[in-house]
Amino acid sequence: MAADPFEEFGTAMKYGLPLTAAICAADQDRLEDFAVRGILQTALVWGLKEYFDGEPISRRPSGEGKGFPSGHTAAALFGASDLAGKCFDDKPEAGALAYGAAGLTGWSRVHAGAHTPEQVWSGALIGLTFGAASFGIGSDGARFEFGLRF
Repeated sequence: MAADPFEEFGTAMKYGLPLTAAICAADQDRLEDFAVRGILQTALVWGLKEYFDGEPISRRPSGEGKGFPSGHTAAALFGASDLAGKCFDDKPEAGALAYGAAGLTGWSRVHAGAHTPEQVWSGALIGLTFGAASFGIGSDGARFEFGLRF
């Protein structure tokens, strides 16, 4: 059976958007902050999957568990919101493309039958939150900032 190109796109964006954002973060000397936010985002997704396993909210369309929240969507939105907010200041079209690719990642998970729309929306909210945040780690003073840009 041939792999679904749309599903493959979603998996590629799960890794590609955060990797691209990490390269930008390294170039801007904010890799520590990026890494901490990425680890926290991933830990929250995994923790929620474990905590809610066996509950109706975590049941995938296939009947399997650990579907809440969508990790693919969280990772993609984490990368997209970091890119749009911190790397594409003067390129709103690039930010729109990043958000579009992340949105298609979520849709690909529903299309593949891997997640429900609610699981995808939950992953999107987590990824967006951690991607748009800044903790100031590695700079002169730790702080918390949140800023969405498009």
